[in-house]
Formats: sequence, structure tokens, C-alpha cells
Amino acid sequence: MIKPPNVDAYISRFPESTQALLQQMRDTIRKVAPEAEEVISYAMPAYKLHGILLYFAAYSAHIGFYPTGSAVAAFQQDLTPYKWAKGSIQFPLDKPLPLALIRKMVKFRVAENKEKAKLKKKAT
Repeated sequence: MIKPPNVDAYISRFPESTQALLQQMRDTIRKVAPEAEEVISYAMPAYKLHGILLYFAAYSAHIGFYPTGSAVAAFQQDLTPYKWAKGSIQFPLDKPLPLALIRKMVKFRVAENKEKAKLKKKAT
């Protein structure tokens, strides 16, 4: 798969039902982290704010959400309905996205990256 030039191009590659979920994911992230830069990294949508915040991607049966290992660990109890691993969560395409959970995880990652940036600044 060729790296898409932007997130709109990435989303447009998928069936309409998947596009709708990807757009919901995108809109949710952008509302919670409006200052984050939207980029394509590793051929998937990514958001940067004092470093990478998270990634997401579409697959044949799920939306992959990659909020890093710290966020997955912090919200482990909320993830029991989903397949997940150290830094990733799979949201099935045939179910609504858990937007409230996604919002909480994005907020967590924004706070985490801002804190890391503050500590880094103090150290210099």
C-alpha cells in the first residue's frame, strides 16, 4: 500500500461504512486535541503534540487504535470488551466506536505528553 498524502486520502480508501468510523475517530481526536498536528506516519493517521500522541488505522474487521502502552495500561479495565495488546486496541467494524473511552484516552495522552515536555524543558 502506497503511503497516502494525508488523512483524507487515507480514509477515502475504505468502504463507506469504515470511512464513517474512521471519520468519527478523527473528529473525536481533533475535538479533544485541537492543537495536535495531524500527519501520516507508518502509512496511517497519526497525531503529534510534543511527540507522537497516537495512531489509528483500518483493517478488514476492525479499527486499530494505538494510544501507546501507557494509555492501554491506564485504561486496561475499560478495555475488557475489546482485543488489545501492550500498545494497541481493536475496535470491531460491526460495533459503534466507544467514543467516550477514546476521548478519555486522548486526554490522557495529551496530558502525558505535555507533562513530559514540561519536564524536558526543566531539565535543559
